[in-house]
Amino acid sequence: MASCGDFKTTYAEDIAVLRSKREWGITIIFLILTIVLPKLSGNGQLINFLNWVIVTYIVALGLQFVTGYCGQISVCQFAFMGVGAYTSAIVTTKLGLSFWLAVPLAGVSAGIVGLVLGLPSARLKGFYLTVVTLSAQFIIPWVIIHLPKKLTGGPYGLEASTPRLGNLKFITPEQFYPIMVVFGTIMTLIAINLTRTRMGRAFVAIRDNEIAAEVMGINVNYYKLVAFFISAFFAGVAGSLWAHNMRVIYPEFYNLTQSIWILGILVIGGLGSVSGTMMGTLFVRGFEELVNTFTPSLAKAILPGVAGAQFSSGLLMIVFGGLIAWFLIFEPRGLAHRWQTFRTYWKMWPFSY
Repeated sequence: MASCGDFKTTYAEDIAVLRSKREWGITIIFLILTIVLPKLSGNGQLINFLNWVIVTYIVALGLQFVTGYCGQISVCQFAFMGVGAYTSAIVTTKLGLSFWLAVPLAGVSAGIVGLVLGLPSARLKGFYLTVVTLSAQFIIPWVIIHLPKKLTGGPYGLEASTPRLGNLKFITPEQFYPIMVVFGTIMTLIAINLTRTRMGRAFVAIRDNEIAAEVMGINVNYYKLVAFFISAFFAGVAGSLWAHNMRVIYPEFYNLTQSIWILGILVIGGLGSVSGTMMGTLFVRGFEELVNTFTPSLAKAILPGVAGAQFSSGLLMIVFGGLIAWFLIFEPRGLAHRWQTFRTYWKMWPFSY
């Protein structure tokens, strides 16, 4: 008699990321479509948007380790991204290193800065730790601007080199898009596997109750530092990718507003969830793109004397703040929880009771 349902016979099957042939097939098809469809569309604006979404996703994925899993509030994630971007641009243009070597170096350099910033977390938490990360968000761009202009370009920005693979050059965003997809997939696999290790379980224990975690033998201070390092490493990798995609970087781009957006992505998508990070990124960046696309014409109709950019910026902040408040009140566990609820209901249907 053929069995019905989804049964696991080994522990390895139970903890597998992709647990069935159907999930493997859906994942492979999704990756193929992600790479092929945007290039077939020939829409440069769409590819630019997807590059921005992938970079934002990697940055938010790193913040999950500090805030989502470890429970420490950080509002300087984009400053770490700036460290990675400038490191990658400097080592490729000044030292002549390859882009493929610059990406991990950018992650490590940002991780070291995150490690230094994580030192106060041994004695601070909550509001006080948030203030420390807030100060770092202002200090890091200031340091970049005031370093020798020959090194960072000061406030005038710095050019990044063109990535190469043999004789193949990745100049346009369309050519750079497959690199984004590959690195986005790699960072996702790293994040998923890290959360399933002893380290990931220690992060969750610290988030739930630091005293209980310490009683169980978890070195709380050590794992907090590791969380800050991993978070900054992800942001540094994203910074390197964005620098070489845009080909020029400016220090004012890595500002507090962008870091707040990343924190909002975690709230909307769901804290402590890789899939929630992806959903939150698509939701927030898609919403941002819609507002920036349609509000200029709306501004001309409603407020003729106000510039479209000013109207878009103001409306974006108002609605984004309202969305965060709505999710905190009505869906505090984010889109990931809502998706999990729907998925469970669908698997049990029509016997959902």
